[in-house]
Amino acid sequence: MSRANAFTDILRSEFPDDRVTFQKGIATFHPENAGEAAAYFKLANKHGQKSFITGFGNNLDPEGELFHPLVAIRTDRLNQLLDVALQDFYVKVGAGFPLREINLDIAPDNLYLPHSALPYVGSVGGAIAVNLAADVNHYDLQIKKYLIRAEIVTPEGEIITPGSACFKSVSGLDVVKIFAPSWGLLGLVVNATFRVLPLTAREEFDNMRMQEVDRAHFLSGIVETNTDVDAEYSRKIKARFDPNGVLPIV
Repeated sequence: MSRANAFTDILRSEFPDDRVTFQKGIATFHPENAGEAAAYFKLANKHGQKSFITGFGNNLDPEGELFHPLVAIRTDRLNQLLDVALQDFYVKVGAGFPLREINLDIAPDNLYLPHSALPYVGSVGGAIAVNLAADVNHYDLQIKKYLIRAEIVTPEGEIITPGSACFKSVSGLDVVKIFAPSWGLLGLVVNATFRVLPLTAREEFDNMRMQEVDRAHFLSGIVETNTDVDAEYSRKIKARFDPNGVLPIV
């Protein structure tokens, strides 16, 4: 029996049976809240189980023999619209919520999120993981500009909530921004809060065009053979969040 298959027996003894499935032959865990995700990561660390975070599987899709020793963590059940703050101009959604549906839900409140208008057929968590970007009149517009807060489970099983929904917060490093992009290597985004705009601002983004999502380019920037300062800094962040290598670079 493979390590991953043996680990699924452990998961089934700790969680309801429907939390564990097999997708394309790969053991898959479906957490329904931050507590379940945290408990999963603590077990993964205890038993040395390597894992891979995925959403809808459009850009982060575990498939093939390379992934068979891993357990995939899928965000498909973290799919709720959690809060729409009309006065404070923000929306809070689960990581498994479809990015393109945000504007459909907040338009009746006369609110608008630019990146929700892009032809990105993925989840909110996926869009954060790739730092979904667009070109607006030759200006690079990344989704992390609007990411102001998130609930995240680290690879060691700690639940953190970096960022703030306030318009004015303390100055200093905006930690939540380092998760865009992170390609699922720094932890599981459970939910995210985005600053939104008045619907009247929509016309400012008429010329917005989605940029290519390039995972290979990102990963080449953090591998050990890359000695650039940015690459070394990225590896230090990775080691800090994931000292046991539960979320390996695949």
